[in-house]
Amino acid sequence: MIGYTAPEEIWMKEESIRKRSKKKNKNISTQTSRNLRLPDEKPVSSKHQGKKRRKTRRKKRESIPKLSKLRLHFSNRRLNFDKQRIAKFLFLSAEIGLVGMLAYALVLFYGQRVSNAGDSMSPLLKNGDVVLVDRLIYNAVKPRRGDVIVFKPGGNENAHYLIKRVAGLPGETVQIADGKIYINEKECTEGIYVSDVQSAGIAAEPVELGEGEYFVIGDNHAGSDDSRTPDVGNVRRRDIYGKAWFVVSFGDNFGRIKD
Repeated sequence: MIGYTAPEEIWMKEESIRKRSKKKNKNISTQTSRNLRLPDEKPVSSKHQGKKRRKTRRKKRESIPKLSKLRLHFSNRRLNFDKQRIAKFLFLSAEIGLVGMLAYALVLFYGQRVSNAGDSMSPLLKNGDVVLVDRLIYNAVKPRRGDVIVFKPGGNENAHYLIKRVAGLPGETVQIADGKIYINEKECTEGIYVSDVQSAGIAAEPVELGEGEYFVIGDNHAGSDDSRTPDVGNVRRRDIYGKAWFVVSFGDNFGRIKD
């Protein structure tokens, strides 16, 4: 047939026309943007734009103040208030520490507990009574006649503490005869609560006390191991633990020990 055109050819021609039209419009748009640029303005490349962005970021970082240059400012009123609180805290801590040290010293020198074994000090002390020991007193004064002392016989650290009453002092001569205690050949009743002593032991003969030695005896002499027996003998000053001054066990004997 003369003058017949296939549909495929028509579509290809139309597509070619559209592409040329699109390319022409793009060229016109590019030319227009170039014409709108100022005469002295140069095209901005992507490299130049990157430098500009980096410069802008650098300026922003420099505009932020550094922490090392920052200074903290406090009002005088708040600063004074903090100083007062710190002073109060330190003062309170010092008080607590002082009270704690005082309590420790009191327990160490006045509150050591020793239990009485046996009835050698009856009726003043019963078996099992717990007494407080004053460890400081004999650093100031010497043991006196009639004092109730706590000691370890012969300084034996493994032995149980004994509680007895002082009868003879250093430099004296003690002897028991006819149930009575003689000090330097004179009958002694001062501070000693014994009478009719049945067993004189080694004190049947005169016992001379050297320097720093004491003769002790239990109030219940019939059931007491004291200086009359060789196992105890004379008590040395360095073996004396302290003075019994208070009974803490509840009962008839509770309270201060009277000399």
